[in-house]
Amino acid sequence: MVKSANTRKPATGAARNPRALAAKLLAKLAGGSSLTVLFQEELGQVTPADRALIKAICFGVARYWPRLNALTEGFLNKPMKAKDRDIHCLLLVGFYQLLYMRTADHAAVAETVEAARRLKKPWAAGLINGVLRRLQREQALHLARLKDDPALLHACPDWLLKRLQGAWPEQWQQIAEAYNRKPPMSLRVNLAKVSRQDYIRELTAGSQLSRPIPDVPSGLVLDGTPDVVDLPGFAEGWVSVQDGGAQLAGCLLDPRPGQRVLDACAAPGGKTGHLLELECSIELTAIDVDRDRLQRVTENLQRLQLSDSVRVCQGDAAKPDGAWAEKLYDRILLDVPCSATGVIRRHPDIKVLRRDADIAQLVQKQQEILVAVWPLLKPGGRLLYATCSVLPEENQQQVERFLAQYPDAREQIIEASWGHSCSVGRQTLPGEATMDGFYYACLEKLN
Repeated sequence: MVKSANTRKPATGAARNPRALAAKLLAKLAGGSSLTVLFQEELGQVTPADRALIKAICFGVARYWPRLNALTEGFLNKPMKAKDRDIHCLLLVGFYQLLYMRTADHAAVAETVEAARRLKKPWAAGLINGVLRRLQREQALHLARLKDDPALLHACPDWLLKRLQGAWPEQWQQIAEAYNRKPPMSLRVNLAKVSRQDYIRELTAGSQLSRPIPDVPSGLVLDGTPDVVDLPGFAEGWVSVQDGGAQLAGCLLDPRPGQRVLDACAAPGGKTGHLLELECSIELTAIDVDRDRLQRVTENLQRLQLSDSVRVCQGDAAKPDGAWAEKLYDRILLDVPCSATGVIRRHPDIKVLRRDADIAQLVQKQQEILVAVWPLLKPGGRLLYATCSVLPEENQQQVERFLAQYPDAREQIIEASWGHSCSVGRQTLPGEATMDGFYYACLEKLN
C-alpha cells in the first residue's frame, strides 16, 4: 500500500499527552524560546483538539507565571534541578488547571500525573500527585498569602510592576489587570474591497456578532474567536486579524497618492498591508532585518493580493544600505523593536521572556534606528515613530531626546479622542476601547 504524503506520524511519548507536551514547551519557554515559535515548530503533528488544549494551557500558565511559580516553589522543599525543568513546568500546568480551568479536579490531577510518565520520569508521578492534592486541600490558605505581594497578586513580574507604577501612577492596576484578561479578536476590514457596514452584515448572516472599534474606521471586534479561515472573504483579502490600536498607524501616517513610503521594520506585515489598503498608488518599500519574519510579510501581502504593489527586501534599519537606502521618502513608518509591554494580553510569554535589563538595550537600539532612518525622510515629509510598549523610556522620552538633538525635526501633534496625550505623542493602554498598548509620535522634517 502506498502511504499518503499527508499521513501523520504516530504520536509517541509526550505527544500522546497534551499536558506533557505543554510542560515540554513551557520548559523551553523558561529557557528563552517564544511560544509563537514553539507552537510553529512543535505542534505540526498534533490533533486540532489537543493543539487547542496545549495552547490554552501554555498561554494560561505564561499569563499567571509569577503567581504559579511562587505557589509551586512554596510546595517544594527544594528547587528542581535544571534537568527536571519539565517537571517543574508540569506542576505549573497542574496548578493552572486546578485554579483557572474548568477541567474537573480529578481529571486534572490524574492526567497531570500520567504526563510525568509520558515524560519518562515516573519518579515524579508521586510528587505531582501529592502536591496537587495538597493544593486542593490548602488552596485558600496559599492564595491568601499572595495578597501581601503586589507582584504576585497581579501576576506581574516585579520589575515590570514597578515600572508601571512609576510611569502610570493612576492606571498601573488597570494595566496589570488587563494583562491577565484574554483579548478580544479584532479585525481590520479592507475598505478598498468592502465597507465596514457591509462586512458586519456578512458576519451577521453567518451568526457572528461584531461591533465597530471607536475611532478606528476599519476596526471590528468579534464576540468569540472563530477560525480565521471561516471568516467571510478572508482568503480573498477582505479582512485581516489586527488589533484596533495597531490599525491607528496607517491612518496617522496618512499616505497620499504617488508618495514614496518606507515601512522600515515591517514584519510580520500587518501595517504594510494596511498602508496599501488605504492608498494603493503609493510606491512602498518594506524592509526587515529578519529574513524568516520577512517571509510572513510576503505571505500576508499575497493573501491580500497586494504583493505586486510593494518591494519587500531584507535590510537593517539601524544600518541603511543597498538600493532601498539610496532613496528619499515622503512617509516613513518606524515601528521599532520594543519591550512589547503593550501587547502582553496577546503574548503573555513576554512576562517570562522579558527582563528589566532588556529595556536599556532596546532604548539604545531604538535610538540607533531613529537616527539612522531620519536622513531618508524628505524635507516636509512625515515619520511615524511607533512602539507596542507602555514604557516612557521607549516612547515619549525617546522622541523628546531626538527632538532636542535634531533641530530639523518637529512634532506634529496628534489631535485625537483615543488614548492618552503624552508630553510628545499619544499612548493607548491595554484594554481601553478593546485596544492593546501602542505609542505613536508624528515627526515632520523641516525644510
